[in-house]
Amino acid sequence: MKTNPNTKTEITFEDFKAEVLNDYKLAVTSRECSLLGRREVLTGKAKFGIFGDGKEIPQIAWAKAFENGDFRSGYYRDQTFMMAIGELTIEQFFAGLYANTDIKDEPMSAGRQMGGHFATHSLDADGNWKNLTEQKNSSADISPTAGQMPRLLGLAQASKIYRKVKGIDTTNFSKSGNEIAWGTIGNASTSEGLFFETINAAGVLQVPMIVSIWDDNYGISVHARHQTTKENISEILKGFQRNEDDKGYEIFRVDGWNYPELMDTYQRAAKISRKEHVPVMIHVQELTQPQGHSTSGSHERYKDQERLAWEAEYDCNAQMRKWIIENNIATTEELIVLERSIKKEVRAAKKAAWTAFHNPILSERTEALNLLDKLAASSPNGVFIKKFKNDLEALDEPLRRDILSATRRALRYVVSESSSEKLALQNWINNYITKIQPKYSSHLHSESEHNALNQSEIIPTYADDAKDVDGRVVLRENFDAIFNSYPEALIFGEDAGYIGDVNQGLEGLQEKYGALRVSDTGIREATIIGQGIGMAMRGLRPIAEIQYLDYIMYALQIMSDDLATVQYRTKGRQKAPLIVRTRGHRLEGIWHSGSQMGGVLNLVRGIHVLVPRNMTKAAGFYNTLLDSDEPALVIECLNGYRLKEKLPNNIGKFKTPIGVVEKIREGDDITLVSYGSTLRLVEQAAKELQVVGIDAEIIDVQSLLPFDLNHDIVKSIAKTNRVMVIDEDVKGGASAYILDQILNVQNAFQYLDSQPKTLAAKPHRPAYGTDGDYFSKPSVEDIFEAIYEVMHELSPHDYPKLR
Repeated sequence: MKTNPNTKTEITFEDFKAEVLNDYKLAVTSRECSLLGRREVLTGKAKFGIFGDGKEIPQIAWAKAFENGDFRSGYYRDQTFMMAIGELTIEQFFAGLYANTDIKDEPMSAGRQMGGHFATHSLDADGNWKNLTEQKNSSADISPTAGQMPRLLGLAQASKIYRKVKGIDTTNFSKSGNEIAWGTIGNASTSEGLFFETINAAGVLQVPMIVSIWDDNYGISVHARHQTTKENISEILKGFQRNEDDKGYEIFRVDGWNYPELMDTYQRAAKISRKEHVPVMIHVQELTQPQGHSTSGSHERYKDQERLAWEAEYDCNAQMRKWIIENNIATTEELIVLERSIKKEVRAAKKAAWTAFHNPILSERTEALNLLDKLAASSPNGVFIKKFKNDLEALDEPLRRDILSATRRALRYVVSESSSEKLALQNWINNYITKIQPKYSSHLHSESEHNALNQSEIIPTYADDAKDVDGRVVLRENFDAIFNSYPEALIFGEDAGYIGDVNQGLEGLQEKYGALRVSDTGIREATIIGQGIGMAMRGLRPIAEIQYLDYIMYALQIMSDDLATVQYRTKGRQKAPLIVRTRGHRLEGIWHSGSQMGGVLNLVRGIHVLVPRNMTKAAGFYNTLLDSDEPALVIECLNGYRLKEKLPNNIGKFKTPIGVVEKIREGDDITLVSYGSTLRLVEQAAKELQVVGIDAEIIDVQSLLPFDLNHDIVKSIAKTNRVMVIDEDVKGGASAYILDQILNVQNAFQYLDSQPKTLAAKPHRPAYGTDGDYFSKPSVEDIFEAIYEVMHELSPHDYPKLR
């Protein structure tokens, strides 16, 4: 299926003819896959289909310019390209459509993403890097419109870093930074802010990035006149065109049905971008989408007869066919023979893909039927069990859901019975779930030996005369050690470079390590995260700084949909160990007091969320993460940079463990659980409670995702028999999450003598000023009185009501 361009400077007409016919065969093969794929959805064998029909010829031209080491960051219509570079077979195309969970049969996502979402394997089965310079690479797709764009920026920036930063081991990752990052996007999706943000950032950074805009005049059913000013994205972006005085883009326009012009355009674009590190935009116009947006509807519903007639004539495959005949490359009769053979090949591959998907399920059903048959024969309720067995047996195309549903429901009819047949079915169900569930749930996090939970704690050590320094100095010295030890490490963000970040945690480091490793960015949070994702996918160790936790909302979609799912959606075959650095919690006002942890926690599963109480703990987290292969969000305490801490003498080496809590005060009466800036208030309240005879134990959560893996909190509750979670997020946010973990995961309810309590902020953003903070988030007095009330309920005599 792979294209094999002839690289000789002079080729014979026969060589040229063979290459053209090979390209046409590939285009027709891809189209036939789309047509047959749609039928598979409509007959019920597949759930949903979204295909690349109408884009075949430009994608073949693109594939000829795509070299080993290059990266793709595209969208769900690039199937012809993937076939052209040899990374998608016909059987694999249909395996994706059927959601085959075997990664050997469906290497794109092992059935976790619907068809049309493509990836190559950057990692081996053990999670180790492959040599990315010796293969053609595709970063794993996501469905959200334009969501591929921020990552594309980072993939391109990695080439710039590898070309210009000395001392990095580039063995598996780059050859002199010559790799291009190629992006694709539909014309309608260029309306998204992520597209404009990425285009602007790439122009500023001058990175080797080529964006192909597939323009078929529609976005789903909506015409371009409702999408784009002037109905022409390259027209409105022509101000980005570079000239002799100003850097910018090289912009090309080409008709998507013009085979020779497409070949020339992509070769010219690649030469410019690869050599000069210039971003390029290719607006591929006059494309068609013969089957409409997806299998959810027909394009005849929204295209008039004139448009449909034009599409039939200017379909890129039809135009190439016409060009072949007109140039005496093949006759009509020869092409008919070729097209018929392709139809047979695609049908045969489809059948093989279905067999590979379905046969294991049929075998599993046979096992279940045998067990149900035996259970029915041994049970007084056999007639009911027999019905489950017969219904399951009657299914022509059973799924695993059908097998498990039938067997689990049958168990209800023998719940009071005791038999070897019942035990056999119970064991089979348990083993089946153990075996099958990982096919759908594994690799949310790294399962390699490099994962963050395998990193051992290293305690900070101190000289006898250790200095008391501002917390920011601990961070600064630790970052200095990181950049000295890890040539592949770099940090970037708003104000992160020249001034050393707004809190001076990077003071002087740009001057020491250069503007490529410690750099400023524009105000564009989504693409800051995208830079980090792309560079991390190419072996660098980026730290992306979002100035305040409040502003992470701009980037939350990219973190949630892309970064958090990389390991999961590739079943461990790609990774992006990006560290996101930010600062939050108590300061002043609505937009600078970010504690919206509940929202973050529920949207970024797959990313570690770490909430250190001081800068030494934060520095330890950075050290831990740089020795692991997983992404994380580290939230530094915004009001802690000027607080004094001892300066460790093993800077850069100590590690804060992930998923481990720390007891910071012993007590017998009640367990107080908190994190971050609030801990200082909790500690003050505990001192004041001691005066009235209440002895509180304080536990610092440190890590919200994952949470208390050793279940140390329940051990404390077993001693105190009471618990309160104190948090500055709104009610129902992080405090509710923590309490759920304590009660439902750690089963602490069995030790409680009092109702478990949470104390959180008011249900609004914090008002401005010192009084605004006091009346919006828990104060020392709030904490004191809430704990006192718990003790009052326990013993009104010893603790009379306060108010």
